[in-house]
Amino acid sequence: MSRFSRSIGSLSLAALLTVPVCADDAQEDLVAELAKMNTDVFGENEQEQLSSMLGDDIRIQRDALNELDRQAWERINSRSGWETFARHRIDLLEQSLGLPAKSDPVTSEVLGRIQGEGFVIEKIVYTSRPGMWITANLYRPNPPRASMPGILISHSHHRPKTQGEIQDMGMTWARAGCLVLAPDHLGHGERQQHGFGEASDFDGEFPVSRQDYYFRYDTGIQLHLAGESLIGQFVYDLQRGVSLLLEQEGIAPENIIVLGAVAGGAEPAAVAAAIDQRIACVCPFNFGGPQMPGRRYPLPEDIAETMNYIGSGSWESTRNLRRSGSDGFPPWMIVASIAPRRLIYAHEFAWHRQRDPIWARLEKIYGWYDASENLGYTHGRGDVKLRPPAATHCTQIGLEHRQMIHPLLNKWFGIEVSAETEYSARLEESELLCFDEKTPDLYRSKPLHQILLAETEERHDVLREKLAGMSRAERRRELRKRWTEALRVNASALSPTVVDVSRDSHQSYSVERFSLRTQRDVIVPCILVKPAGERGRSPVVVMVSQDGKRALLKARATEIAELAAAGVAVCLPDVRGVGETSPGDGRARQSYATGLSSSELMHGETVLEQRLFDLRCVLHYLRTRDDLDSKRTALWGDSLAPTNAPDARVLMPRGIDGRPPQCEPLGGTLALLASLYEDELAAIVVRHGVASYKSVLDLPHVFIPHDIVAPGMLKCGDLRDLAAAAAPVPLYVGELVDGANRPLTATEIAAAYETATQAHDGRSAASWLIEQFR
Repeated sequence: MSRFSRSIGSLSLAALLTVPVCADDAQEDLVAELAKMNTDVFGENEQEQLSSMLGDDIRIQRDALNELDRQAWERINSRSGWETFARHRIDLLEQSLGLPAKSDPVTSEVLGRIQGEGFVIEKIVYTSRPGMWITANLYRPNPPRASMPGILISHSHHRPKTQGEIQDMGMTWARAGCLVLAPDHLGHGERQQHGFGEASDFDGEFPVSRQDYYFRYDTGIQLHLAGESLIGQFVYDLQRGVSLLLEQEGIAPENIIVLGAVAGGAEPAAVAAAIDQRIACVCPFNFGGPQMPGRRYPLPEDIAETMNYIGSGSWESTRNLRRSGSDGFPPWMIVASIAPRRLIYAHEFAWHRQRDPIWARLEKIYGWYDASENLGYTHGRGDVKLRPPAATHCTQIGLEHRQMIHPLLNKWFGIEVSAETEYSARLEESELLCFDEKTPDLYRSKPLHQILLAETEERHDVLREKLAGMSRAERRRELRKRWTEALRVNASALSPTVVDVSRDSHQSYSVERFSLRTQRDVIVPCILVKPAGERGRSPVVVMVSQDGKRALLKARATEIAELAAAGVAVCLPDVRGVGETSPGDGRARQSYATGLSSSELMHGETVLEQRLFDLRCVLHYLRTRDDLDSKRTALWGDSLAPTNAPDARVLMPRGIDGRPPQCEPLGGTLALLASLYEDELAAIVVRHGVASYKSVLDLPHVFIPHDIVAPGMLKCGDLRDLAAAAAPVPLYVGELVDGANRPLTATEIAAAYETATQAHDGRSAASWLIEQFR
C-alpha cells in the first residue's frame, strides 16, 4: 500500500447503507412534522421571479460583455491598433481550446480508390492524436496538375463526408485542378462514438440521422472533464488535414482553402484559420455575425447597438466557446482575425448587407490592410422557417451558395468553375466508406472515451505519486492550487448579506427561514432547523443537494429528527439554481439549465464554482452566529435522483423517451470541494453521489448533467483525492453510483477510495455524525 493510500485509510470512511432509525412515538411525530414542513422562504410571486434569477444574471453579464466589446471596437482606429487587439485575443482563444498534445507528423494510408471522370477519389485515413485515425475522402485531379490548390471541407453536423453536396464539391473542384479533402469530424460518419448508426442498432424507433449530432453533447462533456474541448479536437483534426494536404505532391502550399458548412462546420473552420497561418482562405457559413437561422430580416436600424455580439450558450459546445465573452474573442473577432488573408463571409439564408454591423467592421479592417479585394461574401434567400424554393436550405454548402463562391476562388486562386461546369455524379454513400470487413484493425481508432480514460489514469498516477511524498498541509495546498485554476475560487469575496428572516417555534424544535445575498443579485434561500430550548452553541450540519431543501427535508426527515433530538442544528440551503431558485425545464441535454451552464462557460465561469461559492457563503454566515458552534460544523452532500439498476441497459440512442436517468452528484461534490477550502469542518457525509468523475469516461455515453462539470477538473485529481486531502476530518460515504448512475456495492466504494470499508454497527449517517460531535 502506498503512502497515499495509507493517508486515505486514515479517514473515518464508512461506506454503508442507511439503516432505519428506531424512534419512539415523539420521534415519529417529529419526523412526520418535518416531512410536511413548509420550507419556502419566499411567496409564490417572489418564487416566480427567483426562477429567472440565473437567466437574469446571465443577461446582465452578457449585456456588460457586449458593451465592453462595442467600446473596445470603437477605440480601434488603425491597423496597428487592430493587430494589438486581435493578437492577444487569438492567443487566449488558442489557450481556451484545450488542444490535444502535439502529435507526431501525419501518417496516412490509402485504403481504396474510385476512378471518376477527370478525378480519382482516395479513401484515406490519417493520424490524429495517438490511438485515433481520421477517415476521409481525398478527391484528386486526373491527370494531376503541376500546382494544385488544396481545399479542406469541414462538414456540417447534419451529415458526414459522404453526403451528396460534399461529393459535388469534391468532384467539381478536383476536375478544376484542386486537391479536395473531406474528412469525418470526431463522432460523425466512420468516427461515430455512440453505436447507433443504423436503424437495426436499437430495437425501437429513433432518429438515426441525428445521433452523430446529439452525441456531440456527450463527447463535449467528456473532453471538458479532461481539460479539452470538442471544438479543440475538431480544430486539431482540421490542422492535421492541412498538414496532409501540404504533404501531397504538386500542392500549392500558399493556396490552402477551408470551407465550413452551414451547421456546425463553420466554427471549427473559422477557429482553425484564426490560429493557423497556413490557411490562406476560409469560408465559414452562419458564423461571426447576424447570420444565424431565426434572425429577423431585414435587420433593425439599431442592430449595431442591440446585437448580441457575444452570443448565448446551448448544449452544442462548438457554437459557444469557453471564455469567448470574458476573454474577448466572440465569433466576429475570430472571423475578423483572418485579415488580411482571404475571407468569404457566408450566409445560408438572406443577408442584409447594408445593416450588418460585422460586415462594416470587416470592411474597415480589410481597408486598414489595403486588402479589400481579399474580402468576399455569399448568401442565400429566405429564412429557416420557409421551405424551398422560398429559402435556400442546404445540408452542407448548396449549389446556389457555391455560385457566389466560384468567382472569388477564380480571382484569388485561378480555380475556374462556374454554374455551367459544376459536376455531379453522386455515388452511394457506402461506396465512399474507408472501412470494410477486410480493413486491418491497425487503422481503426480506439473510442475517444478509452483514450481519455487512459490519459487520465496516467495523469492521476503521476499526481498521486507526487502527493504521496507531501505532508497534509502541502497536499492541501497543491490540490487547492489545481482546483482554484479550474474553479477560480475567490475566498476573499465571501461576504454574504442576510435578508428575509422569519422564525417559527415548535415544541421540540424551531425553524428559521432566511436568505443570503451572495453575489450580484444572487439569492440563496435557507432554512435552519434548531433544537428547542437553551442548549448553548449547537453543532450544525449543512445539508445540500441538487434536489433542493424541500425534497431533501422530506426524504431525510428521519435523520434530521435524530440530529435535532441530539441537540444538533440542521441548515438546508438552496444554492443558486436549486430549489426555490431552480429555472425549471429539466436537467437534460436541451434544458434551460444546460443553456445557462454553457453561457457561464462563455463568460469565464462555471455553475459548479458559483454553487461552491454559495455554499461557502452559507458556512461563513453560520460561523458568525452566537447560537452555533463554528468548531462543530459538518457538511452533508446528498442526492435523491433515481438510479439505474446494476444490470440496466444504459446505452441507448438520444432523442427518444425512456432514456436512463442521469445522476445528480452536486451535493457530494460540493461537500468534498468545500472541505478543501474550509479548514474547520468537524465531519463530512457524502451520500448518493458519483464515486469518481473518472468513471464518466468508462462509457461513450454521459450520465451527469452539464452544470456539474468544470473544464479540466480531472486534471486536478478526483473525488478520492479531495477525500484524502480532508483527512483527518471524519468522512462517511454511502450509496454511491458509478458514471452510468448505477449503484456501487460497499466493496466497490471501498475499492474506489482504495481503503477497506470500516466495520460499523448499523448506525445511520445521523448517528455517526452525532458521535463525531461528541
